[in-house]
Amino acid sequence: MHKIPVTVITGFLGAGKTTLVRHLLQHNQKRRIAVLVNEFGEVGIDGELLRDCQICNEDKNLNTNIIELTNGCLCCTVQEEFFPIMQKLLERREDIDCILIETSGLALPKPLVQAFQWPEIRNSATVDGVITVVDTQALVSGTLVMDSAALEAQRKADPNLEHETPIEELFKNQLACADLVLLTKIDLIGPLQFHQVRKWLEGELRLGVKVVSCNNGEINPNVLLGFNAAVEDNLKSRPSHPNQEEDHDHDDDINSVQVVLDQEFDLESLVNQLKKIIKTQEIYRIKGFVNVPSKPMRLVLQGVGNRFDTFYDRPWKFNELRQTRLVFIGRQLTLEEIKCALT
Repeated sequence: MHKIPVTVITGFLGAGKTTLVRHLLQHNQKRRIAVLVNEFGEVGIDGELLRDCQICNEDKNLNTNIIELTNGCLCCTVQEEFFPIMQKLLERREDIDCILIETSGLALPKPLVQAFQWPEIRNSATVDGVITVVDTQALVSGTLVMDSAALEAQRKADPNLEHETPIEELFKNQLACADLVLLTKIDLIGPLQFHQVRKWLEGELRLGVKVVSCNNGEINPNVLLGFNAAVEDNLKSRPSHPNQEEDHDHDDDINSVQVVLDQEFDLESLVNQLKKIIKTQEIYRIKGFVNVPSKPMRLVLQGVGNRFDTFYDRPWKFNELRQTRLVFIGRQLTLEEIKCALT
């Protein structure tokens, strides 16, 4: 039997991975797609967003094909978390046309791809391609990768300064493994900034890796699927930064905090509160659901830096608790401080 193609979708926090997968599910062109979502944090925001997309509500089989892993970064829990899930999916291979893996924004793609070299997986599945999603506005603002001129100035002032921060290494590893780079939020930057992003990427990507722009994840699925790259067979051509193979380190100070509140929030007031919290703490990403007073619909909130995007995704369900559930991802965050700032 043919191998099931697996597409790995990686990218930094808030780049738009879940939006991309949601759009792909809604425009699946009759493909039977299984989705494995790896979240950083215990509250399954991304998985719930995907399960509640319109096409999933209509197709019960597709809804059951969405699987969440919330017990840690996939690249660190391949054997404990990923392997048994893949085995279960491969047992249903006759009902699946392809698999999407949405990694956590803090995951390195290479250790995950290496798992497809294991005989138990290799004989039944192959990594069709790796898609790296890049938030262009975050990139040009220096939120994602420190501004090169500012970094050089700091190096001259302090010769002991490390060449790269863990976040920069993570982002460059995601780029190094890519078969396609997808630029999001291009409507939020100017033509000159867009040109600068493209120019910078030329120096980071392997020869032949294409860069494509899209807004709100709206892109033809045929652009994302069907690379036939068999990535697990050519990992040596995708060097890590720094040059390392299986072993890698994460910044242990990066953590997630989940806040669940039985209260309503006016959207404008909540965003103002969140912006104040961001000024006092190092927060990379905020995402979750908000209970807005007098609104029958659930509000989805996603924040990167000082920018917040919101939309109403579905009505609150009968007997469903109208809770506000938010996940904060950042450095050395504490539940007490954040909860106190919100209430």
